[in-house]
Amino acid sequence: MPSHVTLLQEAGLPVTDLGPVLAEERHPLLFATVSGAHLYGFPSRDSDVDLRGVHLLPAEDLLGLREPEETSSRMWDRDGVEMDLVTHDLRKFVRLMLKPNGYVLEQLLSPLVVHTTALHTELISLAPDVLTRNHAHHYRGFANTQWRLFERTGELKPLLYTFRALLTGIHLMRGGEVLAHLPTLLTHVPAPAYLPGLIAAKAEAEHRGADGVERAVVARDVEALHGVLDAAQAASALPERPGGFDALHDLVVRARRAPLSAG
Repeated sequence: MPSHVTLLQEAGLPVTDLGPVLAEERHPLLFATVSGAHLYGFPSRDSDVDLRGVHLLPAEDLLGLREPEETSSRMWDRDGVEMDLVTHDLRKFVRLMLKPNGYVLEQLLSPLVVHTTALHTELISLAPDVLTRNHAHHYRGFANTQWRLFERTGELKPLLYTFRALLTGIHLMRGGEVLAHLPTLLTHVPAPAYLPGLIAAKAEAEHRGADGVERAVVARDVEALHGVLDAAQAASALPERPGGFDALHDLVVRARRAPLSAG
């Protein structure tokens, strides 16, 4: 199995530069992973690097009168590459996990890991318990948002995001696995034959038009995949409600009591 560093290098990410940046965070990080186009398998030469993760607030920040910093974000430029890091406090992140929120699960389960701990590993082990058939709503909604953006801008990026969301949702409903990497999804879920060509075109520039794309054709194909997602949700063996609440509660409590150890 490839190491985290190998996976990062294969994704074209500046592995050696990220450690010092993460060390500047105010609060201890439980994990940090790469999300966005690099995770989805269609980065461009000029793509930003989107880092997502979880920080751990001290207990007094949650018990006192001041509003806690449950979400932290910052942006910077590293050797000409724009990067951004967004993290949630562990309690907030776990609450999002217990909702049908595929986005946070993709961050948690991303193979592009730049920082990890033992608690990150434990959190990953609990992720399957929170999966439900209602996660289809997340991917359906995300696909609709990106489709409207494509219709307005004509850019290739939101079109690929539309297909990626639908295929991720279908794969999740059918097999109970959160898989965000579009090229890999194409080997699991039947999809339009032109998608590899669009992925290759996207590699040239982050913001480029969907040249040569027939809107009537892609509209038909997107609508068809919505139908496949609907059917997959109806037939899914996933439960209606998430489980794992007690185990996740215990993890959050224990995390406040003991320092994080690197994984």
